Amino acid sequence: MSIRIYIGNLPQGFNPKEFDKILKSVSDSIKFKSVLDKETKEPRGFGFATTNNEENANLLIQKLNGFEFNGSKLRVELSEKKDSSNKRNSGNLNKNKKKKDFKKIVHSDAPNLEAPDPRWAGELSKLKDLLANQKTPA
Repeated sequence: MSIRIYIGNLPQGFNPKEFDKILKSVSDSIKFKSVLDKETKEPRGFGFATTNNEENANLLIQKLNGFEFNGSKLRVELSEKKDSSNKRNSGNLNKNKKKKDFKKIVHSDAPNLEAPDPRWAGELSKLKDLLANQKTPA
């Protein structure tokens, strides 16, 4: 059974090969995978290490938690299991369920045609007064 370990607070633009050397100094059986940004393909500042031995996992946590790597103190802890209601599975669970019937309520941001826009109410009243007082030639 493999044990998964969260490694966080990795510095921006760190070299994964350099970090791998540090992990190998603890144990050769530790494998590390950095989490990358989908768009830029740059490391996001954390990753996961896996090992088959609980002793190695505890040793890694003990040695590297708080360890300073390229100016950042690492955060190393056992990875928590994913919740069973993650995004990938939730879509498949609802496939066979019928959609509930409900009424859609549509809200309109369009102003009421009978009432003037309150932002221009003062200017509108001035224009109405000017038009009312304007004399047209007969």
